[in-house]
Amino acid sequence: MKRKVKPIILKLGGSVITKKEKPLTPNKPAIKRLAKEISKAKVEKLVIIHGGGSYGHPLAKEYELNQGFKNAVQLIGFSKTRWAMSTLNALIVEALVNCGVPAVAVCPSSLTITKHGRIEKADWKVVAKLLEMGFVPVLYGDAVLDSSIGFTILSGDQLVAELAIKFDAERIVIGVDVDGLYTSDPKTNASAKLIREINLEKLNEYQSMIESSKTVDVTGGMLGKISELKRAIQHGITVLIVNALKPNKIYKALVARDLRSVEGTLIVR
Repeated sequence: MKRKVKPIILKLGGSVITKKEKPLTPNKPAIKRLAKEISKAKVEKLVIIHGGGSYGHPLAKEYELNQGFKNAVQLIGFSKTRWAMSTLNALIVEALVNCGVPAVAVCPSSLTITKHGRIEKADWKVVAKLLEMGFVPVLYGDAVLDSSIGFTILSGDQLVAELAIKFDAERIVIGVDVDGLYTSDPKTNASAKLIREINLEKLNEYQSMIESSKTVDVTGGMLGKISELKRAIQHGITVLIVNALKPNKIYKALVARDLRSVEGTLIVR
């Protein structure tokens, strides 16, 4: 009887693969290095999802796409955002293919429709078939049609949780620009301490602490990720958050048998 191989879901944050302070600017050295690490890891079943960074976020914000369709001016903004994200996706796929990874771009807006920003309908047969054949599907946060508000932004983090649950993932690896979850924002507080491991109950307490903070998000963008990832964690899927700007962190997170041996934050049920 053939062994069932569970896929790994890898999220590459926009702050890692782009230069967020410069619109439409990729971080080419990071993309190239990450592609090499992914190739070296030789994961049997892998799904990659990447964020928008300086490609998607500025346009989505400028045209207020998250708020749904309000006027005709937004139509060109929707198109620009779709173009920008597919352009970034092409750079990621190109780097992977150049390293011998059989990566295939998958456009989420062609497969999904949301309702008030949450996935309502999705056809994951293409992703399933790609995995079955040994390809590496590469998806991304995207501007998508919405049955209630016309259109919106489907975040890469929502896709991560959705696909992890759908395909019963072995683990989720989240590559960001910090070492993991901290007791406060490490970018502004030198005394912030890295949380090496946390369970769902403690994670809920941690989230409540963040939400009650006077700061918009004391973890530098982690709050939205946590909210989405909790669904997958409730299904028993382990999450490992690592610093993808540091060489070999993604490689180690993909191949490690003992996830506690990898520097980062391990989140368990």
